[in-house]
Amino acid sequence: MLNGNNFSNWKENLLFTLGCLELVLAVLVDEPPALTEKSTPQEIAKHERWEQSNRLSLMFTKSHASMGIRGFIPECTKAKAFIKAVEEQFVSSNKALASTLMKKLSSKSFDNSRNMREHIMEIRDMAAQLKSLEVDISK
Repeated sequence: MLNGNNFSNWKENLLFTLGCLELVLAVLVDEPPALTEKSTPQEIAKHERWEQSNRLSLMFTKSHASMGIRGFIPECTKAKAFIKAVEEQFVSSNKALASTLMKKLSSKSFDNSRNMREHIMEIRDMAAQLKSLEVDISK
């Protein structure tokens, strides 16, 4: 579930799940041209398959975003457009999160309130979150 702090993981898991469900077509491929009287049976089948993929992908994607987040996203009829709109909302949010994590990581010190293993795991978790936000940190 997209909750505001997990966009990168949400998108990765969403695309994987849609791929497993064979619904990712509408996200990866642009909408085929509109059907005409001269459309071939193959074109009709391709268009119907894309339409079904789009409809189900959009429902699935919306159902995996919290109501608070869905309220900020403009109404979309295409799954690809919805995912892009969500991504645009999280660009600035990701920058703020990365800044906060960098501050926490740089000021983190061992204080004997927990064991060393917990301290190291917390630092590794922050580093992993920064990596998922595509922030490069040196060793």
